Amino acid sequence: MAIPSLQDGIDKAGSPIGLLWQPNAEPWTPEVVEREYVGWRQEQAAWHEGVALLNLSHHMFDLWIEGPDATRVLAEYGANNFDKFAIGQAKQYVPVTRDGKIVTDGILLRRAENKYLLSGVPAAQHWVQYHAEKGGYDVAFETDASSAFRPGGGDPKLFRYQIQGPLALELIENVFGGPLPETKFFHSTPVTLHGRSFEALRHGMAGQAGYEFIGPWEHAAYVHEAFLKAGEPLGLVQVGALAYTTPSVESGWIPSPVPGIYVDPELAEYRAWLPLFGIEGKRPLNGSYFSEDIEDFYVSPYELGYGRLIHFGHDFHGRDALLKAKDEPRRTKVTLVFDADDVRRVVGGGEDPGFVLTYARHRVETSAGLVGATMQTASIDPVGTVLAQTLIDSAHAEPGTEVTVVWGEHPGLGTDPEADLGFPRIRATVQPSPFDRHARTEYRRG
Repeated sequence: MAIPSLQDGIDKAGSPIGLLWQPNAEPWTPEVVEREYVGWRQEQAAWHEGVALLNLSHHMFDLWIEGPDATRVLAEYGANNFDKFAIGQAKQYVPVTRDGKIVTDGILLRRAENKYLLSGVPAAQHWVQYHAEKGGYDVAFETDASSAFRPGGGDPKLFRYQIQGPLALELIENVFGGPLPETKFFHSTPVTLHGRSFEALRHGMAGQAGYEFIGPWEHAAYVHEAFLKAGEPLGLVQVGALAYTTPSVESGWIPSPVPGIYVDPELAEYRAWLPLFGIEGKRPLNGSYFSEDIEDFYVSPYELGYGRLIHFGHDFHGRDALLKAKDEPRRTKVTLVFDADDVRRVVGGGEDPGFVLTYARHRVETSAGLVGATMQTASIDPVGTVLAQTLIDSAHAEPGTEVTVVWGEHPGLGTDPEADLGFPRIRATVQPSPFDRHARTEYRRG
């Protein structure tokens, strides 16, 4: 029996929106790791005030790309600068369609002259592999799906542990017997722990110092135990799946943009190549903002804050569209700070609403009407309320601007997108994105 494709799913549902719109969709959280270890509040506090250990080993989709044409295919289907891309360096990979819409980003780590590792949500990996195979590029691929989708189950090929927080560097020194070599942001350095070799990627989240340690799974248990043991005197806290999803709301990274691939006739073959039961066919849309046109959910890399990553010094797929869009009006990425009383009234029914997490596209309004939509919303206990990463019309993006968020679930097709469904409103204030000052100003210095 043939495996149904994304195009099969669209055809059966009648439209991309018919396929993807799922009111009250459960928000994604990482698989395998515990949902909470000591409680999401304490876990959030750990990377703000102490030191936290996060296990990224199970939810990342890895694609190794190796061969004489590895750099060429990545450069021709991504907007990044490959002229200055050192071995051991990582970049936020930015693939776009011919219309200049994001396909979905990924973390691209250069492992050798002709070898890369592309990790994250697998839409970017699919994009690169499809075009490499179709274009006859001299490259080979090796994949390792996330643990929820790995054929036959089994362990990942790599472990990934993040150590984050004000005490992160002290913990790392305790584990390795001294400080690691000075490493630039998003660059890696080789490390050895009692004869076990792996890598330390200089990384940060929610404005905190830290590293992401990446290595062969055979060393996973040993490395994990070493961090736990050395971290006991410092109050190390393991972070569960709930709290893990929230640093992006402070760091300004939007994790779930809709790939701009669903209607372009030139991508019909691509949609027929993609499996229906993949990220492109199963990542749901929901919220109070509804449109029957999937293109209304597409986003530009400029809107996501990736303008600094776009390099026009080479030819790449979508280059002309991005050049045109460079100076066009567009939405701005901001953080909305929800009114805490309104959150308790609307979400918690007058009580503490507990943990709030949604990737819903909720309408953002002013007296002028619709001005934007939320992209990810979560409780941030150290802030004392709920924050939302949001794309908003630039005219309303000034910090301090007062807006309202329409909190509800549009039923989808068959109901007017502009219908007044009686949803409650939550007052919110526009603030910069990233919300965290250090993440906004210091991450990449040096």
